[in-house]
Amino acid sequence: MFRRAPNKGIVVPADVHSMMRIEPMKRRHVRAVVAIEDRIFTRPWSAALYYSELAQPSTRRYFVAVIDGEVIGYIGCMLVVGEGHITTVGVAPEWHRRSIGTRLLLHLVRDVRALGATALTLEVRVTNTGAQELYRRFGFAPAGIRKNYYADVNEDAIVMWAHDVESEEYAARIEGITAGLDAPKSDGGARIDEGAASLDGADQADANERDQP
Repeated sequence: MFRRAPNKGIVVPADVHSMMRIEPMKRRHVRAVVAIEDRIFTRPWSAALYYSELAQPSTRRYFVAVIDGEVIGYIGCMLVVGEGHITTVGVAPEWHRRSIGTRLLLHLVRDVRALGATALTLEVRVTNTGAQELYRRFGFAPAGIRKNYYADVNEDAIVMWAHDVESEEYAARIEGITAGLDAPKSDGGARIDEGAASLDGADQADANERDQP
C-alpha cells in the first residue's frame, strides 16, 4: 500500500486520499499539530494557544487530516455572526503537493456553510501567489492590505473575502473543485490535469499561511 517516493527517501501512500480522513481536532492531536507548526512557521502557535482555541467550540472549528494515525495537516476557523475567519492552514512538508490543504479547505468550507456562515475571510502573504491562486478558486477576492502583518518576516498581508458562500452558486463552485480532485488519475501517483496541477502547486504554498495571534 505504501511506496517510496523517488529521490526523497520518505514513504508515502500510493493513493493518499483513499487513506486520508479529516476529523475534528481534539486535545490528543495538539502535540502532533504543534510539531508541524515548529517546522513550517517562524512564529509557531503554542500548545496552550491550541488548547484555548479548542475550549471555545461554539465559535471555533478545527480539523486535522490523518493517515494511519499520523496527523499530516490541519485547518482552523473562527466564526463570528455568520462570518468565518480562517486562522490557520498547515501541512507537514513531506505531504506537500498532494492537495492536502485543498481538501482541508473544502472540508472546512462545507462545515461552516452548514453552520450558517455567509462569508469567509483570511489573510495571506503578499508573496504567496500560489496560495492566493488556490483561494481565488474558492471564490476569495482581495479586499485590502494589512501592512507588516507578518512582522517576523517584515511582510504585508492581503485580506481576502468570499461572500455569499451560502448560495447555490457557491455550492456549485465547491462541487466543481471536488470533482476535479476526485477525477480518475492519469497515472499511478499524484493526479495531474488541467486545474489540478494549479491546485497542487498552490498546496505547497498554502501550507504555510495563518492569522497572527
